[in-house]
Amino acid sequence: MTTPLTRRQFLQGMAAAAVITAWPGWMPRLAFAPPQTNPRGDALLVLFLRGAADALNMVVPHGEEAYYRARPTIGIARPDHTSAGEDSRVVDLDGFFGFHPALRPLLEPWQAGHLAIIHACGAPDDSRSHFKAMALMERGVEDERGPASGWVNRHLASYNTGNNSPIRAIGLGGGLPRSLYGAVPATAMRSIVDFHLSGDERRAAQMMTMLRGLHQTENELGQIGRETLGVIDTLSQLDPAAYIPRGGAVYPDSDFGYSLRQVAMLIKAEAGLEAAAIDLGGWDTHFGQGGSVGLMARLLDDLGQGLAAFHADMLDYMGQISVVVMSEFGRRVHENASLGTDHGHGTLMMMLGGHVTGGKILGNWPGLGDGLLFGPGDLAATTDYRDVLAELVRVRLNNTAVDQVFPSYQPIRQGFVY
Repeated sequence: MTTPLTRRQFLQGMAAAAVITAWPGWMPRLAFAPPQTNPRGDALLVLFLRGAADALNMVVPHGEEAYYRARPTIGIARPDHTSAGEDSRVVDLDGFFGFHPALRPLLEPWQAGHLAIIHACGAPDDSRSHFKAMALMERGVEDERGPASGWVNRHLASYNTGNNSPIRAIGLGGGLPRSLYGAVPATAMRSIVDFHLSGDERRAAQMMTMLRGLHQTENELGQIGRETLGVIDTLSQLDPAAYIPRGGAVYPDSDFGYSLRQVAMLIKAEAGLEAAAIDLGGWDTHFGQGGSVGLMARLLDDLGQGLAAFHADMLDYMGQISVVVMSEFGRRVHENASLGTDHGHGTLMMMLGGHVTGGKILGNWPGLGDGLLFGPGDLAATTDYRDVLAELVRVRLNNTAVDQVFPSYQPIRQGFVY
């Protein structure tokens, strides 16, 4: 959905473009805002696993015999399976559930009470269509009749923090995530660099000159110019190459790792991070999914190392951060003939932060036995994903207008965060 640009939004966009060219071309760019005078909640980071991640091999129900009957090849060995090496066995969490071995780095935030898993959750839509499911989930609606804007943007639009930054919200990836569509200007930074400014330093210098000219005027445009120059001055003092994470934390050498590193640096610089969205693709594992090794294990290794490094780096800031990890739906319980898994229904969500009900598997586990599966053989979704997000919006982002963020839905408070 597109909205007409006001003069203010046009100048904000131009100012944002000037900021972008100051960053190295390889470095992800994320959202920031100047310090706030009005109270606001946590910095929000949404990680979307695109392609429908297999929740059952991420957080394994190793206490379910039906899991091993359904997955004789790609199932992850029980924690006490003596003939399997440690790197091939489930990392036990509570005697029934456990992490895929590639997610072992997440034990530290789990044991610290900063990581929670909501298993068997999902959306009412059961079309098993990636496009439809992602669009509905990012819009935060049940069907196409709902608003076209995204749930994150509606949160920003309905809760005024007094933030006049030219870059209040941003998505990292090939385009702007649907969750950021709406009335509040949001930017896909890589898209602007690649297709608008193309890294042209001369054009950036021209925009800086324009901003300095605005700085001298005593009106609203002058205020925008001063605010934007202040943001640029803050960023100019940040050196990503020289950044040293806390406690020796090591981010993975990947796009995901670079993105998380940037979020951490901006929060520590008190740049006022308000909302950022990062996409991780590749989770559509119909063929050759693998078990403890293989395609999905490599994806989980990047996810686990990245989140663990972010937690270690930001340990002193955990009380000001809310991270949510989600995917459009889960995958079929039974492995297929191509040693992968087909589109399913129920999935899981992860929440990382200092105020999550951590160290627990939350939600209502439906089981995998006979008569307990959904549809053609899927994990049932017993928790609506909007219950998780709505609680996050109300409790941690301080926004009581949940009815505007998730219209026509009455969320159920379940104590995921406090």
